[in-house]
Amino acid sequence: MTRGGPRPYRVPPPLPAQQIDWPATFGTRFTLFVDVEEEFDWSAPPAREHRATTAMAAFPAAHRRFADRGVALTCMVDHPIATDPRSVDILTQILRDRRSTIGVQLHAWVTPPFDESLTSVNSYAGNLPPAMEAAKIDAMTHAIQIAFGRTPLAYRAGRYGIGPATLGLLAARGYRIDSSVRARYDYAADGGPDFGAIGTAAYRDGAMIELPLTTIFTGAARRGGARLYRALGGIPHARGLFARAGLLSRIALTPEDMPIADALEAIEIAVGEGVRLLNLSFHSPSLVPGHTPYVRDAAALRRFHHWWDAVLDRLDRMGVANASLAEILAAAG
Repeated sequence: MTRGGPRPYRVPPPLPAQQIDWPATFGTRFTLFVDVEEEFDWSAPPAREHRATTAMAAFPAAHRRFADRGVALTCMVDHPIATDPRSVDILTQILRDRRSTIGVQLHAWVTPPFDESLTSVNSYAGNLPPAMEAAKIDAMTHAIQIAFGRTPLAYRAGRYGIGPATLGLLAARGYRIDSSVRARYDYAADGGPDFGAIGTAAYRDGAMIELPLTTIFTGAARRGGARLYRALGGIPHARGLFARAGLLSRIALTPEDMPIADALEAIEIAVGEGVRLLNLSFHSPSLVPGHTPYVRDAAALRRFHHWWDAVLDRLDRMGVANASLAEILAAAG
């Protein structure tokens, strides 16, 4: 979106020189970002009053499952979580594993100041005027400092909603990493950003390091990649037909709506093509049935945990180790 009107913000692809050249000692690694957030109705418009955090009761057990596998969590915490004493206590205990850390996730509709009208377009924080977006970033930064006694270095916009001013605002406040870009996804139809031209490789944008969420094209026609996928979007049902025929699928590395067989294939392709850092994710309310569209019942929760067991097993067999946020920053330089 530009300041002159509601045109979508199309995130420009990085130049080859912007891509991060990971040192050989870094190897091929994966990281796990968790959107630690309140519970709300995903099918309803954004609402300021939805601030419940009951699903956090399941977070310690989930953390143990990952910690037992040597996996650090980068917990992208939003305002309802950062201002809820019980959630803060839970996350403070998790930080004692000495590898997990806290970042910021900005849900604009529940983060003060509330000077904007409550619309779908404004739920993407990057669509707000820069001064308003900056005020919300400051509110989140301060909330994390008060809750955890540390200044966050990593940021994610809720709904992946960065805008043209976002990275500059973050850099000016000492942030080092943004992970708002969902590679190969396009939210322009809803007023959000268009990441269709962005691949999965980490890159630098000014003073910031961008870690896109990993998205891989699979299937017999995957060489057509983003261009073919975008073209199919203009033909009714074409993407579904191509996916069912095994020709082209877009696979994000998350257990939420991504079948395990497809995720394992995507990992094999990504590593085979030389992707050095895989960025995986999930939303904390998915740890309890009924809070997200992806985990509706106990059977879906079992599939969620099985997805992680299978993915971590495959990564381990491939020699792809986990990287904490601190390790990523050290390797990036």
